[in-house]
Amino acid sequence: MAMFASTFLTNLHAIASYFFLILCIASVLFYCYAIYAAITFFAAPQAINREFHPAVTILKPICGLDSNAYENLASFCQQDYPKYQIIFAVRNSQDPCIEIVEKIIHNFSDLDILLIVSDRVIGTNLKISNLANAAAKAKYEILVLADSDIRVGGDYLQRVIQPLQDKNVGVVTCMYRTVTQGWISILEAISTTTEFHAGVLVSNIKENGIKFAFGSTIVIPKKVLEAIGGFEAIADYLADDFQLGYLPVQAGYKVVLSDYIVEHVQISNNLVDAIRRQIRWARGKRVSRPWGYLGLIFTYGVVTSLLLLIATNGSILGWLGLSICWITRLVMAWVVGTISLKDPIVKKFLWLVPVCDLLSFVIWFFGFIGNTIEWRGQQLKLTKDGKLLVPEDKNYELSIKVLTNKGA
Repeated sequence: MAMFASTFLTNLHAIASYFFLILCIASVLFYCYAIYAAITFFAAPQAINREFHPAVTILKPICGLDSNAYENLASFCQQDYPKYQIIFAVRNSQDPCIEIVEKIIHNFSDLDILLIVSDRVIGTNLKISNLANAAAKAKYEILVLADSDIRVGGDYLQRVIQPLQDKNVGVVTCMYRTVTQGWISILEAISTTTEFHAGVLVSNIKENGIKFAFGSTIVIPKKVLEAIGGFEAIADYLADDFQLGYLPVQAGYKVVLSDYIVEHVQISNNLVDAIRRQIRWARGKRVSRPWGYLGLIFTYGVVTSLLLLIATNGSILGWLGLSICWITRLVMAWVVGTISLKDPIVKKFLWLVPVCDLLSFVIWFFGFIGNTIEWRGQQLKLTKDGKLLVPEDKNYELSIKVLTNKGA
């Protein structure tokens, strides 16, 4: 019996070593492909036709005060673009952001700016209700959606609108680099830039275009929005930005990833809030792209190389695997983050990438567990298809009221 147990443990040890070795090889291949994808994507800048500048309506759903709120929102009022409308949508008439918007309207009185205050609800995701309320007043055919914590340059509209010259394009979206303060935000920013966006660039090359979008920017014509059922079709989804890319693809349109990089202003020093936010995003990714989420195991070379080193008892193979994985990962982070996205955070804190990967792996694991999320202090259930549900033991109207007061 003792011999059998010893043989079993030896075989198990060998299997684990081979398994971690395979994962390490897969990770290195992914890192190399991400480097190739980043270089390929940014090697040829997207052409700009200065004669193409259709009128657009910018929709800005707002709730509460973001960091540097005035600067973020005002950046959309400083566009080198001939004709555009901006609609700010707020749910609560007591929301402190209204004062900021009114200041913007006063300071940019020559622009077509509208503030809408409406508590009309079309679904569980109140951000989408905000967008729907704003869209009802949109003058122009092309809608530009951007979260309130996004900041852009003066050439933003001219550049992100360009892909719509192709009538087959239904959505244009943008990657982003994060402007941060505090170590918690720095760690989140590094993971987003060097891990999440690396995956986006790989998907863009591998799938000949992405099939999702980001809340940082979503350019979508009204006819495309109507083709997918309007905002009502996504009003109950957590990952509304994903759906605004996915559903148009299902309707026969293309999603184009712009090479314009916007700035995401995030200042968070609360570790608990950051963990909850990351888990919420992880679970949202899991239900949106389940196989893609599972496949992330092949991208965590920093973790699997450590496990390989442990499984091989510190062998030469283990140390070789760890060295190759970590070096390749750092090179990929530098190419994607510093060279391609020009993120100063990655350039300054490149040495933190392995730490971010370890934390990201833990978040990824917990993303598989549970179907509840916390959003603005409210517990909500997440269905298998990505929709949000108010827990059965709570009154729906009361939950909506709480969410309204706390912000969507």
